[in-house]
Amino acid sequence: MSMTKSIHPKKQRKFLFQMPLHLRKKLVVAPLSRELREKHGVRNMSVKEGDTVKVVRGDNVGKEGKVVKVNRKRGWIFIEGLTREKASGTPAFIPIHASKVVITKLDLKDKERKAIIERKTGKAVEEEEKKEGDKQ
Repeated sequence: MSMTKSIHPKKQRKFLFQMPLHLRKKLVVAPLSRELREKHGVRNMSVKEGDTVKVVRGDNVGKEGKVVKVNRKRGWIFIEGLTREKASGTPAFIPIHASKVVITKLDLKDKERKAIIERKTGKAVEEEEKKEGDKQ
């Protein structure tokens, strides 16, 4: 994704590393799974805390979990259950780049996120939580 008009790689890297956080949001994006893509009609979304993702590249391929933290500065996400033991014995989350995961379940509690899907598709978003609550 070229955010600068320069064709020089050095200048593009410089812009990438000096990019302000409100633009880095575009870098923390992951594709949706096939089921979500067919359901919502959207190909990719920005990763947020509460989403469930599946790792598709790297050493932790196939592992799935909830997103605990998103680091926009580095473009990393931290997934529940993906930890390693530090030298002191305390567990630490393994950072995974957002482009190396697939979103398998969206957290639709956010009004802005629903508005994004509605704006992209032109259709209203159905809530799964309300459907489950009506059955009880």
